[in-house]
Amino acid sequence: MMKQAPHVAAVHDLSGMGRCSLGIVLPVLSAMGCWCSPLPTAYLSASTIFPPSDKFVFRDLTGEMEGSAAHWKELGVGFDAIYSGFVGSAEQIGVLGDFLREFRGEKTLVLVDPVMGDWGKRYRTYTALMCEKMCELAALADVITPNLTEAAILLGEDYSAVPTTQAGLRGWLERLSLDGRRSVILTGIHPAVDAVGAACLDRETGEVSYAAAHEEPAQFPGTGDLFASVALGALLAGKSLEKAAALAVAFVQRCAQRTLELGTPIQEGVQFEGLLGELAGG
Repeated sequence: MMKQAPHVAAVHDLSGMGRCSLGIVLPVLSAMGCWCSPLPTAYLSASTIFPPSDKFVFRDLTGEMEGSAAHWKELGVGFDAIYSGFVGSAEQIGVLGDFLREFRGEKTLVLVDPVMGDWGKRYRTYTALMCEKMCELAALADVITPNLTEAAILLGEDYSAVPTTQAGLRGWLERLSLDGRRSVILTGIHPAVDAVGAACLDRETGEVSYAAAHEEPAQFPGTGDLFASVALGALLAGKSLEKAAALAVAFVQRCAQRTLELGTPIQEGVQFEGLLGELAGG
């Protein structure tokens, strides 16, 4: 049966160089049958994985976000999902919170990818205040997709306290779920040697599940955006949280493998374009 494409408000930055954020979100969700309306938070000349430079361009688009939201309200638009990622300022997080309250319908799925850092460190454009505000924003979500660094920030834990056992991961998942008020997909876990994946807690069932794939010998920027986008597309297609996470884990692994085979420079991100057909109809 034919049906309307799910309408997604994609609130992310746009980087001129490097596969990340809207450069990933729009094609992935489109391939998975979604209609995306981008609400850019910032423009960066290149993703932050590229070397620092006095030529680096960063433009905060808070005013444009507010103006666009006002216009969309006037147009009477509605969304099946609101999906947020990287933001440019603490003020902007407040604008995004207002956006959620304005455009969230009874059946709107809100996914917050609390982009703040990785490998135990905040990203260089993030401040302590921004992290505090991001924790408040994430409390409004139906689903969050933090990596281990971001999970530690959300819980007020030191990165050295990241759990390595299933019992420890369950404890973090339960705390991150805010007593079952939101589902959690915790990324970047290592359930076995040479394996990487995600741990999930589904708020609908209370069940914890795990997904893993072979870990490729490289760390690529943008894989968090790729993972969350695939997971959201799967959720909007009616898949369970467990199956959505498993699909995302497998697809990211395939893209990383392909990127290494093609010899693509790591800082450019994973070459996912040639594999988008695998997501169509899935």
